[in-house]
Formats: sequence, structure tokens, C-alpha cells
Amino acid sequence: MKKQKNYPLYDVKPVPSIRQMLLDAESEAGDQIAFKYKSGDETISVTYSEFAHDVKSLGTAIAEKGIHGAHLACLSENSYDYIVAFLAAITSDNVFVPIDKELPPKEIVYILKNSDADYLFHSDTFTEMLKENQSDLPRIKTYFNFNGGDGETEGKFNDYAKLPAQGRAALDSGSRAYLDQTYNLNTLKMLVYTSGTTGIAKGVMLSDHNLSSMVHHGLRVSTVFDTGLSVLPYNHTYEAVAGILVGIHKHVTICINDKIRNVAKNLNEFKPAYIYIVPAIAEAFYKKVWNSAKETGQDELLKKMMKFSNGLRKVGIDLRRTIFKKLINQFGGNLIKIVCGGAPIRPEIGEFFDAIGINLINGYGITECSPLVAANRDYFNNFHTCGTVLPCLEIRIDDPDEDGNGEICVKGDTVMLGYYKNEEETRKAIIDGWFHTGDYGRLNEDEQLMITGRKKNMIVLSNGKNIYPEEIENYIMNIPYVQEVVVYSKKDASGSETALLAETFLNEEKLAEMNITNPVERLKSDVTEVCKPLPFYKQVAKVIIRREPFEKTATQKINRKSIVGE
Repeated sequence: MKKQKNYPLYDVKPVPSIRQMLLDAESEAGDQIAFKYKSGDETISVTYSEFAHDVKSLGTAIAEKGIHGAHLACLSENSYDYIVAFLAAITSDNVFVPIDKELPPKEIVYILKNSDADYLFHSDTFTEMLKENQSDLPRIKTYFNFNGGDGETEGKFNDYAKLPAQGRAALDSGSRAYLDQTYNLNTLKMLVYTSGTTGIAKGVMLSDHNLSSMVHHGLRVSTVFDTGLSVLPYNHTYEAVAGILVGIHKHVTICINDKIRNVAKNLNEFKPAYIYIVPAIAEAFYKKVWNSAKETGQDELLKKMMKFSNGLRKVGIDLRRTIFKKLINQFGGNLIKIVCGGAPIRPEIGEFFDAIGINLINGYGITECSPLVAANRDYFNNFHTCGTVLPCLEIRIDDPDEDGNGEICVKGDTVMLGYYKNEEETRKAIIDGWFHTGDYGRLNEDEQLMITGRKKNMIVLSNGKNIYPEEIENYIMNIPYVQEVVVYSKKDASGSETALLAETFLNEEKLAEMNITNPVERLKSDVTEVCKPLPFYKQVAKVIIRREPFEKTATQKINRKSIVGE
């Protein structure tokens, strides 16, 4: 196909503040559906007017209690109530502190203490754990249970539902305790914890200006459509900011996915036009389609249809949505766009979805940048890159090697204020206004950002060669029966990194289907074959087959620390 050319950025209404963005959504799209979610067998729909009123009610209740400048933490599964609490906090004079629900109790307690959390919104899942650790959390004045719980215990554990009810009554009586609040757009508004290279979570300080800039300039690069399925955890800025806040500004109907195992079911129920996911989910979609095609003997036909369709596109005829209608129906029938972030994705997955008429947009971001740095564009999409840098950012590649790869440094409106109560780490990360991401990459001839790998994952062999394991892992993932892989270094007695190892988790069903009876020998052979295009120093010396899948983070990325350490 012809090489795509970049085109003018989308014209997007500026976002003066997140509060004003919410008020604009209420006035401009009041009767439109803002959120849909399941409650038992019932689907609940909430309009933008109703949503704004719920936020104002909660904000008013909090203000009427004299809560100002407080740190409001949230520990819960995704829910509509979570989103209301999120918006009420960031549109008031308080600070929102989202916490990863997958963390062990010890780490949750650490974050609650380190963040100076004054109040906590939580689901019933965590009630007992929180009660057991009360004595370690003397600063927290009240716990608000989204699920009601036992109503009130020892004066600290309360039913969340009472808050918005009290706020609605106060609003009806003319209270302007929340409505008349003002706050500095350039001070701390959202405090998000991310694991550091030391293993100790660091609090990333984001301002209203950071969040507003990401919403506005992110949409200038890559747009969203009328209905989205919200899947990823809300404690991550990828879903909270790039997903929820962007959706509100575009007046999207956001459908809340209840459980990760229900993604396929909810795609067909809510029929979204777009979805934000991580590579692990995109990979699962891709493999499911091909496995289904092979089971029914349709895989060769599918390949021929893709080749035929791509041939038509070369002469200006695009029939993808017609030719592959049955495949698209597996994703609800209306899916136009998959936004994939959190880690690089294999180019062939992007090429596959493009071939069947669904645009897979890969991006790059980091929590410290609110979180978006770059994203591919709808009609300027290179699957080998993370796309176009946001127009509010400058980018610099530090100390590039002979291939142009160096550390990605970013300056601009989405860069964090710093790390909470951690000046030393802030000084290390932000130097002369430039945030050092810890990621390595380069810009191609079209100024699209290409990611090579994480600085902390980089392997420096004893021969002086720098290797980014993610590059080699992408090659190995082309082996059909390899489900997961991590490449790391083999060290000699002196600790020098001398060779590469590939540790894999294999798909048993695929092994059986391919009639592979000696997986160790076959894997050695296949790894050697797929890595042939790589230079000699990037060749894998040893393969390891593990019995269990790798430990994952909350966004389904492999936790490398548990394998190779820091």
C-alpha cells in the first residue's frame, strides 16, 4: 500500500480546566448518554446531565463536611461510583489518590500513609483488610464503602451512598460550597503511584493543567468516536485520563466493562466504536481469531481474502468492512478503532486488524507525562512506531548510539510536577525541565517515535553491545505456540552479561494442534530460525520452558522484576 502522509491535527476545543470540561459536557450534551453499566441483569444508562449532577452532589457533600485541600484516596474495582468520586475530587479543591487494587495489603498501607490520605473511597472487597490495618492508618478520618457494607462501624466506616444523597439535599437547599470553589490549575490535583527502579512506589504529582493538556492535545493527534468500552483499571492514568476524561470531553458514551473475562461478551452487548486495551488483550484477540479460523478450516481462506482485499485497496477500493463483516461482528460489529498502549505491540497484529477493517492505534506514554507522549494517527499509522508526539511536547533523544537509539526525554505541558515528598528522585528524573523517561528509542524520518526498550531492561554484554530484550521478544512471539516470553542475560562467575536466554511459557493446545512432541528441541530450532534477521550478538544462546504463566501487573504486563530482578 502507498505510504501514508501526515495531515493537519484535529481541531479540538481547548480544555481550560477539568471542571469547566465537565460543565461544558453538561450544557452541550446533557441529554446524551454518558455512561452505561451492568447492575445484575439490568443495563443502567446515565446522561451527562445526571452524571454532572452526581458529581456536584458528591462534591457538595464533601465540601459541606468541611473537607478542603484533603487527599481523597480510592481503592476499588472499576465502577460508575468510582468515576463519580474521581471527578468530584479533581473538580474540587482536593487531591485524588487512586490505588492499584492488585497490590498486596502491605503496599496498599504504604501508599495510603505516604500519600497522606485523609479519606478513602473503597469497595467491600477491602473492608476487612482496612479494618485490620486501621491502627497503621491514623490519618484516615473516614472510610466510604461503595457497597454500603455494615453502614457504620466505630464511626469510621460509612456507607458511601449517604454522601451523594446528603449533597443532593444540600444542593436543593441552595448550597454552593462546592460550586464556588476555586483551585490553582498548576498545583497537585492527582497523585498516582508507580513502581520505581528501587521497587518502592513513587507518587507522581499531576496538576489540572497536566490533565487538561493531555485531553486537549491527545485528541488533536488521535480522536475517539461515539461509544467506547472502558476496560482497564481506573487507577492507571491510561484509562482514567486518556480513557475517561478524553471520553467526557468528546461527549462519548462510555460503557463500563465489569470483569476482564467479560470483554468479549460486553463488546457484543455494548457494541462500541473504540476500545482502549494493552498488548496482552490485543494479542488474545488476534490469537482467538486465528485459532477459530484454523479450527473451522478457514485460515487459508482468510489469508487469501486479506490478500485480495489489500490488493483492492491499492487501487482505491476499500471493501474491508463488507468482506470481513463476520469477523468484525465478533467484536460487536461497530468497532472502528483499537487504542493500544502500555507496551509495544507486534507490527503483524496491527497489520492484521488493519487488513480486516479495524484500525489498531499504538501509542506511547508514561504516568509522569499524564500519561500520553505520542500516538499513531488514524490515517498516518505506522505499526512499527508509537506515532506522532503530542504538539504540546518537545522530545529529545539523549546520547544516541550508532543506530540513533537513546534515552527519550520529554518537556512540556503534560510533564508531572515531580514525585511526592521525594525531591531526590525528582532531581534525577527532571533535569533542566526535561523529564528522562527511562525508555530508549528514536525518531524515524517521519518524526514518528520508535521505542527500543526500557533503560532498566537494557542488557550490556561483556563485548560492549547494548541489547533491548523487547526487540528480540517480538521476534520470538512470532512462533505460534509461544504464549509469553522474557529475554534476559546469562551471567558468568564475575557477573558479566555474556549471552542471552529466552524464558517462555508455551500454549499447550497449540503444541498439540501442531503435533509437537518434543517442545524443547522444536523451540530451540524455531527461536534460531525467527531470530535469523538479527545480528550475531542478539542471538539467543539458551531457551527455558516454564510450567506457569509469568506474574503480571494490573495492566497485564509481565512483571520482569519477578524474573530478572532490578
